[in-house]
Amino acid sequence: MVWYMTKYRFITGALVLLLLLGSKSFTAYSADLVPFSSSYVAYYKGKDVGKASLALKRIEDQRFQLDYHSSVSKFFLSDRRYETSIFKVEDNKLVPITYEYRREGFGSNKRINVQFDQQTDQILIDDFPQYEWQNELDNQLFRVDLSKRLAEGVEAFSYDFINTRGEKRSYAFSVMENENVSLPYGDLDAIKVKIDRESNRRVTYAWFSPDLDYSLVRLQQFKDGKEQGEIKLIEYIRE
Repeated sequence: MVWYMTKYRFITGALVLLLLLGSKSFTAYSADLVPFSSSYVAYYKGKDVGKASLALKRIEDQRFQLDYHSSVSKFFLSDRRYETSIFKVEDNKLVPITYEYRREGFGSNKRINVQFDQQTDQILIDDFPQYEWQNELDNQLFRVDLSKRLAEGVEAFSYDFINTRGEKRSYAFSVMENENVSLPYGDLDAIKVKIDRESNRRVTYAWFSPDLDYSLVRLQQFKDGKEQGEIKLIEYIRE
């Protein structure tokens, strides 16, 4: 039982990394963001154990919605996660408005709502003021910023964000090399990036494809030198 729970947490943790991070400093943006949808499959020791999806859509003029969903199952264990970000493009930067997170399945269910109040410069967690807002993004919006940074050739950058527990966190990215990766989607040239986390025991690598608007196409996580899980792209659609 303990062994299965440990491996199960490793895999759901890898899927959570699809959700992480926000940016402390913003690069310039044109308001013309390209809506898309992408799907991923999660593996543990070569076996398919779950799926995830990510989609960006325009909801009005300069307002956008970013949705994430993942579902993992292993024997009698299950984990389903949902995230929705509402944000806008203003003065050539991303501005988060609201963020919602919901987790269901084995163990305790969880839900959180985060609001970024421009009038008061406060971050509200479940309607209560929690932090002074100092340009943190929510748990998802790093993807939009990250794609642009890679396209511009930036090789090292950091992010501040509010995580799914309503806590402030920081992560750093560094570009390692270019690689060709074999995926269910097909073979792609990709940029390999190392994610530096707060725990020295964990090492995470992510691959982003210039051919697919610098979107995430593969992710691999290790703990104490042992692989925890892997995520690979199966579909990418420009909407």
